[in-house]
Amino acid sequence: MGKIAIIGAGISGLSTAHFLKNKYQIKIFEKDLKPGGLIKCKQVNGSLFHICGGHVFNSKREDVLDWFWSKFNRTLEFTKADRNAVVYMENGDKIPYPIENHIYLLDERTQKSFYEDLNEIDKIKGLNAGFTDYDSFGDFLRWRFGKTLYDLYFQPYNEKVWRCNLSTIPMSWMEGKLPMPTTQEMRDNNAKRVEEKQFVHSTFWYEKTNGSQHIADKLAEGFDIQYNSRIAEIVFDGKNWIIQGESFDKIVFCGNIKDMINMIKGVNVDEFKPAINSLDYHGTTSVFCEIDKNPYSWIYQPSRSHKSHRIICTGNFSESNNAAEIMCRNRITATVEFTDEINKEEILENLKYIPFNPIYIDHQYNKYTYPIQNGNTRNMIQSLKAKLAPVKFYFTGRFADWEYYNMDVAIGAAMDMVKKNF
Repeated sequence: MGKIAIIGAGISGLSTAHFLKNKYQIKIFEKDLKPGGLIKCKQVNGSLFHICGGHVFNSKREDVLDWFWSKFNRTLEFTKADRNAVVYMENGDKIPYPIENHIYLLDERTQKSFYEDLNEIDKIKGLNAGFTDYDSFGDFLRWRFGKTLYDLYFQPYNEKVWRCNLSTIPMSWMEGKLPMPTTQEMRDNNAKRVEEKQFVHSTFWYEKTNGSQHIADKLAEGFDIQYNSRIAEIVFDGKNWIIQGESFDKIVFCGNIKDMINMIKGVNVDEFKPAINSLDYHGTTSVFCEIDKNPYSWIYQPSRSHKSHRIICTGNFSESNNAAEIMCRNRITATVEFTDEINKEEILENLKYIPFNPIYIDHQYNKYTYPIQNGNTRNMIQSLKAKLAPVKFYFTGRFADWEYYNMDVAIGAAMDMVKKNF
């Protein structure tokens, strides 16, 4: 059997290891002390803290679903839930997500403006506007949903997440990620009071215990994983790849491409370094809180009165996520998300203006959570893959591919990479 080194024991690295384990001898290098990457969780005073988001599982891809359920028992290990997300408006109204399907719950003036916007969209963009008919992400939000919703929700919410002018975000980055309702569908959905059940996580599975850490821990079982491993170089000697003095036939890199490009020795990748080193991104400060009991899974916050953009009510995903004393107070745990780094003093000040009376428990800053592409990013990364594939170096993952992958999409990307190259 050939030897493969996999760099990174996140969901991409672990799923890649499973796809290859029957054909190769595998060693995984992980810089942290446990597996999981962005889906890691930790226990804090008897409650479960998702240190970067609140990861759930579902997928549009049947091959991903089939593989995942071959590794887990969905009845014994998971519960299935309906997504119950809301937009928490500045005035305290809680409008079900997606907001464009629930305009009838807003005041009459806003409703009137929204329908006038739809007529304007039909005249300016036409009845069959497609993905390529928009100049940027901001242009898409403005001309897909209308100025009223753009001003009320889409602009303030997305500017809190991305912290930039939305007109600078290219549409190429958003391909496959955006809802594309027509104006007539929005009219019909409001007239018929239709609830959106077509997006991938309208229902989801969640682990009964230990959250998404359960997925990482179980997928890591049986593999040779070298934890706390800080790799400085991955050296190609003309035939094999050398990591810390050990020789491997092939490499699959599932970490951050910014690190990868500087680790590679023996293959000239200098032409790619300027573009990769300049890639933009955002981090997230995840704030673990105790909040009022509520029926929601995600709470989106366009309010300009504070910096948080989202509350993930992970305490509603499983009762085991909440310490007993929190449940006795008729409260749950949740993660309040802020884009980029924010210190504890700022966190405590912001929590005063956030709904459901959050009380601080813990927080963690994750430097890399949101990759940001420009118009050339995908082509550049595909060119780098084409250069490295002949020397048997491959990469996949959210920050290897510089794509905003959910957990299931990361699994699918790893599956596709293995099918193409192995």
